Amino acid sequence: MDRLLQQALLQVMNPIFDAEFSPSSYGFRPGKRAHDAVRQAQAHIQSDLRWVVDMDLEKFFDRVNHDMLMARVARKVTDKRVLKLIRAYLNAGVMANGGCQRTEEGTPQDGPLSPLPANILLDDLDKELTRRGLHFVRYADDCNIFVASKRAGKRVMASVIHFAERKLRLKVNREKSAVARPWKRKFPGFSFLSNKQATIRLAPKTISRFKDKVRELTSRTRPLPMEERINQLNRYMMGWLGYFRLAAAKSHLVQFDGWIRRRLRMCLWKQWKRVRTRIRELRALNVPDWACFVMANSRRGPWEMSRVTNTALPTSYREAKGLKSLLFRYCDLLFAERLAGGHRFLVI
Repeated sequence: MDRLLQQALLQVMNPIFDAEFSPSSYGFRPGKRAHDAVRQAQAHIQSDLRWVVDMDLEKFFDRVNHDMLMARVARKVTDKRVLKLIRAYLNAGVMANGGCQRTEEGTPQDGPLSPLPANILLDDLDKELTRRGLHFVRYADDCNIFVASKRAGKRVMASVIHFAERKLRLKVNREKSAVARPWKRKFPGFSFLSNKQATIRLAPKTISRFKDKVRELTSRTRPLPMEERINQLNRYMMGWLGYFRLAAAKSHLVQFDGWIRRRLRMCLWKQWKRVRTRIRELRALNVPDWACFVMANSRRGPWEMSRVTNTALPTSYREAKGLKSLLFRYCDLLFAERLAGGHRFLVI
């Protein structure tokens, strides 16, 4: 019932507030997405604004001041019943350790209504940056301001922190905030190359998180049938690629494909525990008898044997089992986007 009422409030309130939000705000807004924010940031860098003020708001969704937020909502919502309902959601509390804890500040997360109050409060920050003539891109609580020099960036950083903490009563994490080159920072999950075109690339943390998730799905200690393991991998990889297809990541995807196939070979070798099982399975793959006996009796670990069995279990074997290729899917998505954009191709 709470989610239903929150969705009803969102559908009525969103058109009222969204119409006056800044065009440089992209988070949780209809018709806008993270890709648009990244492209806008790229455009700023291409226009010689090659320094960024990356401001991190510490635990933003947990620190929103209720009185300040309600004052801004009341600017356009005059029905006291609606205001009372919104205030009730803000004060509803959270369940923790079997009990309810009252929330004195912060917005309810994971609900349909939660992103709108955040945008309403941060709209004051957007208006202030626009009034100063600054070039910025904000995605939810992640705000990047682009300037032409490091000196200007430090000056902007100091003044914006003063505004956010004094006027909006928010807490800026000074350890995570920085004035730096855009290619040394990430914005949401992406980064840039230092070339003139500011080519979009994958952020190092994005690559690390991807590998950690694949390691979890292909762990030798997870007793899963190979078909189910591959299905889980496909679902995660295709969803991940659907979001990060914006980045120029061909070389990374080639490495990922080979690495994932090797991890699957490792899992398969682990499942063939007995020597006779290994001989039987390798023979079924048309491996010569002498090679079957050598590999089956090897004392190397599963990870080392995953390299040796590369010839016996080639890429076509994994494709037959249903494993999808990140590189091929990336090329398909890239081709489809360019085709939709009116580009012409010469087919040879």
